[in-house]
Amino acid sequence: MGERKGTNKYYPPDYNPNKGGLNKFLGTHALRERARKIHLGIIIIRFEMPYNIWCDGCNNHIGMGVRYNAEKTKVGMYHSTPVYQFKMKCHLCDNYIQMKTDPGNLDYEIVSGARRQENRWDPLQNEQVVPETKETSRRMADDAMFRLEHQGKDQGAADAAAPRLRLLMDRAEEKWKDDYGANCALRAEMRARRTDLKRRGADDAALLARSGGLQLDLAPETEEDRRLARLLTLAPRETGAERLLRTVRAIEAKPALDSALTDATALRRLEDKVAAHKPLALGIKRAKPSSSATASSSSSSTALSTLVAYGSSDSSSD
Repeated sequence: MGERKGTNKYYPPDYNPNKGGLNKFLGTHALRERARKIHLGIIIIRFEMPYNIWCDGCNNHIGMGVRYNAEKTKVGMYHSTPVYQFKMKCHLCDNYIQMKTDPGNLDYEIVSGARRQENRWDPLQNEQVVPETKETSRRMADDAMFRLEHQGKDQGAADAAAPRLRLLMDRAEEKWKDDYGANCALRAEMRARRTDLKRRGADDAALLARSGGLQLDLAPETEEDRRLARLLTLAPRETGAERLLRTVRAIEAKPALDSALTDATALRRLEDKVAAHKPLALGIKRAKPSSSATASSSSSSTALSTLVAYGSSDSSSD
């Protein structure tokens, strides 16, 4: 927006055209803030990094195309072409990088503050089309024998590449010979892919709806996810510690004596438990109880009757 200030339509009331243009009248430069060092021969430009470099201050990588506000200075001449130098500050540290143009090699040269990342190679090794240099073009125009030798090399390279080019052309013709069939195959593949995407979208929406309305982007399902899901379905509902804790809590919550039962019900339950613990008749004869055992059993029955009667009286009093 600063560049537009000197080209607007507003003229102040005290403007005098005899003093010159609007910039001269206001005492400003047409480049505004970019020309604050113009008295030193420096202007501020937007410089774009021409290739990948490594900063010497922080050793970080600066990629090609990163832009900086650089100070542009004229430092020399290459024949009739000026050589400019650019000074900029690294955006990752306090180091200053200086580069200058190299018109002789059509390149940029690093003066200080950085080193170039070498990604250069010979295009002839990749069988790329390399334009002829000026020296070769001038020699071909002047020397007929050199031109004939050069044409012979080009013809040999063309003959060597002809079988591969013919094979590629035949393959392309065979693949696209039936335009209708190729179009049908592509459309069928696209329909199947669209159907699969729609099905996955419906499944993801249903899963997110069950999860409570989460707004997430679900990743595609893989075979590893299915295997883990099958293993989770075979896992027990509760661990051994949880099962033991549930049993202990159930025992603690159960009352020790059931005061709501009558004496007859309590005696009947006690007789059933005693009968359940009697040994089975497997041909073993039980020994006849002695008089002391009979006396102890009768005393136990009396004690049990007394306990039941005491419980009944407590329940009736409550």
